[in-house]
Amino acid sequence: MKKIHYAVLYTSFLLFANVLSANETKFAELNNQKFGDMKKMIIASNTTGAPKTIFFDTGGKEFTLNDFNGRLTLVNFWATWCAPCRKEMPSLEVLSNQLGGDSFQVVTIATMRSSEEAVKKFFNDNNIIDLPKFRDPKGHLARASGVAALPLTILLDRKGNEISRLIGDADWSQDETIEFIKKAIEIDRLN
Repeated sequence: MKKIHYAVLYTSFLLFANVLSANETKFAELNNQKFGDMKKMIIASNTTGAPKTIFFDTGGKEFTLNDFNGRLTLVNFWATWCAPCRKEMPSLEVLSNQLGGDSFQVVTIATMRSSEEAVKKFFNDNNIIDLPKFRDPKGHLARASGVAALPLTILLDRKGNEISRLIGDADWSQDETIEFIKKAIEIDRLN
């Protein structure tokens, strides 16, 4: 009986080790794609689910990050008063236009002191028409997501788990960035 117990225990250990190994391989592959601005990307050592905190579209409809499950999702926290945020926004639209679809999406969330009118004006003034406009007016989602500086971008897998985050701005239209996101999409499809 003890031999069976040890055999079951050993088999369970091997299965658990394989699961851990698969996650490490997933993250290792993304680390090998960190070029250009993606060198600033911090790959999560273990996945955590996105907070279930409510935020809003510019029409006042409530959302949570779980509403975007099913596709790899790049969540960008920004503010209308943040110069680096404003600088990177056009390149986020380029990324969304190039790779957005059934496997990938970009979600922009203006946080804290960014009024609905200011968000709409910024998008109009900068001819950004394809990115969604969301707001986190009191910063609840930003705090729950560990946002300490803006801009901050979080990459979530299709199950809503954080894969990586980038603190500061980036040129999301760089070839290296496009390749990083393509690799993340490929990995996400396989897992």
